[in-house]
Amino acid sequence: MSDQIQFIVEKLNQEPFRKSYNLITFDSLESMQLLQLLNDVLGEIDPKHAVDIREELPEQTAKRMLTLLGILKYKPPGSISDLSAFRQGLVTGSKPVIHPVLHWLLQRTNELKKRAYLARFLVKLEVPAEFLQDDMVADINKQYEELMEAFKNLHKECEQLKTSGLSTAEIRRDISAMEEEKDQLIKRVERLKKRVETVQNHQRMLEIARQLRLEKEREESLAQQKQEQKNQLFHAEQRLQRAQLQLKEMHHAVVDSKPESLMKKLEEEINFNSYLVTEKIPRELESKKNSAYFLQKVVAEPAMSQSDLHVLEIKINEVNAQMNQLIEKRMMKYEPIDSKFSMYRQQASIISRKKEAKAEELQAAKEEMSSTERQMLQKTSQAHELEGSEVLKGDEFKHYVNKLRSKNTFYKKKRLEIAEITAEYGILQRTEELLKQRHEAIQQQLQAIEDKKGISGYSYTQEELERVSAVKSEMDEMKGRTLDNMSEMVRKLNAMVAEKKASLAPVIKELRQLRQKCQELTQECDEKKIQYDSCAAGLESNRSALEQEVKGLLEECVQEESNYRYINCMKRNLEIQLQRAKEEMKAYVSSDPQERRRAIREQYTRMILEQENLGKKLREKQKVVRESHGPNMKQIKMWQDFEQLMECKRECFLKQQNQAAIGQVIQEGGKDRLVL
Repeated sequence: MSDQIQFIVEKLNQEPFRKSYNLITFDSLESMQLLQLLNDVLGEIDPKHAVDIREELPEQTAKRMLTLLGILKYKPPGSISDLSAFRQGLVTGSKPVIHPVLHWLLQRTNELKKRAYLARFLVKLEVPAEFLQDDMVADINKQYEELMEAFKNLHKECEQLKTSGLSTAEIRRDISAMEEEKDQLIKRVERLKKRVETVQNHQRMLEIARQLRLEKEREESLAQQKQEQKNQLFHAEQRLQRAQLQLKEMHHAVVDSKPESLMKKLEEEINFNSYLVTEKIPRELESKKNSAYFLQKVVAEPAMSQSDLHVLEIKINEVNAQMNQLIEKRMMKYEPIDSKFSMYRQQASIISRKKEAKAEELQAAKEEMSSTERQMLQKTSQAHELEGSEVLKGDEFKHYVNKLRSKNTFYKKKRLEIAEITAEYGILQRTEELLKQRHEAIQQQLQAIEDKKGISGYSYTQEELERVSAVKSEMDEMKGRTLDNMSEMVRKLNAMVAEKKASLAPVIKELRQLRQKCQELTQECDEKKIQYDSCAAGLESNRSALEQEVKGLLEECVQEESNYRYINCMKRNLEIQLQRAKEEMKAYVSSDPQERRRAIREQYTRMILEQENLGKKLREKQKVVRESHGPNMKQIKMWQDFEQLMECKRECFLKQQNQAAIGQVIQEGGKDRLVL
């Protein structure tokens, strides 16, 4: 309890209450102050309840609070007697009642705000059945229900959008980032345009580049169309293969079957399908509907605690025990009479269960067969894609096996040749190793001889000198060729540079003039841009002022139109009421009795007289019933006692018959034993 009060005080000291309570001041609050505090919390959840409870009666306050707590699905602890104590405590402002309510409300304020908001539109207004007989009232009620369903759908969409992760801040950041990227791309395009403008025939090149881009896009679209057509062709081929397979199966079935077998097969299939349609599927559908109904009831119920679940389990166990006792009593009561019927019922239930099991097995086998056929078609299409041909059958398969055998013999022959080549390669590799070893031994002997003669390393140096001289000669040849090529290249480059200088001289002169002209035009453009910006700012301010004025005039026009329509409606209502009053007065003062009977006053007078007569008759009838109530109750009691007496006699008679039958059977058995 102290933790609960501490939580309440902390929540009340925060936004939006700002009460500045502590445990002592909160505990010292009077009942009226507690009720006002509870009303403030309810007013925060639903603004309609933000009132001063001193300005209304205690019964009205309690009724209003109980209504809102019922809408918010608050469950008071305890049974029905505790519920009456809860209502009384809510009226008097009892702390043991108010504190749990405050704790529950402050725990889930946001959720309850949403629930109270939805209750304003989703709590259905109950219309009596006698009023719904009127067509206008029924139509309005139907429109009301349709609007309620539309509100539900819109609220769901709104919640989905809120939880989808999209926020206005993120969208604005994305827009600003995209605008920055756009500005960067515009600047980059301008720089590229300035670079391209110096190139000759840049317009033609740009046009060619644009055409190239269009052709590439067209190529991509054509490639996509080609891929789509390939997919369509593949699906069409699969459908064709399935149709051909079904046709072959039907041909095989027709060749090997007779009309009697086909009719028998069709009858079996029709019986199976009719069993599915009439018995199995409706039973499953009914069970699914029942489970869905119970699940909806469970969802509609408020959240339950562990104690509530425990109470429900105890009730379920008690009900199951009562059901078992009733079943045992029924079996004991009807066992002698219905023994044969119970055996037949058991056999029928066993047969029905077997029938259901076999139907499920048949359904599973059909599904497995269809899945196997789909896998076979898929494997056939894959084989067709990989090998380029269909699965072989019959003579084609035999021809394919013979071809594989011939290829197998050819493969074995080639494998023997590869083995011989591999053996020869091993021999040659071994010969190479022996020669390398001999070469190393000779090199070692040569080195030993050189050491004896005092010229060690002579052979190695000789080989290196020969190799270096060969490399040097090759490098000299390459240098000579490279120098010749470089001199020729330098000559060509000088000629090209001279030619380019000569061709670019007039272009450079023209470019200087164009640059000077460009600077002048840029300066003029800046001046014109400043003038344009100032003019645009003035026009924009004028436009905004005019828009505000037009907006105000439009709002005024709409207001005047609504006033005009309201006045016209009021005028029509008053004219209708005036006309009805004139007709009523005319009928009332008329000398014709038939006309006077049509007057509303006369009709209500007749209805009042009829109701008074009916009330007098009912009072007389009530008086008669009260006078005869005592004798009638005695007579009912006598008939009940008589019925119990007759029931007792019937049971005694049945017991006497059973005992007589058992005695007769025992006597017959004794006689049989004596005869034996």
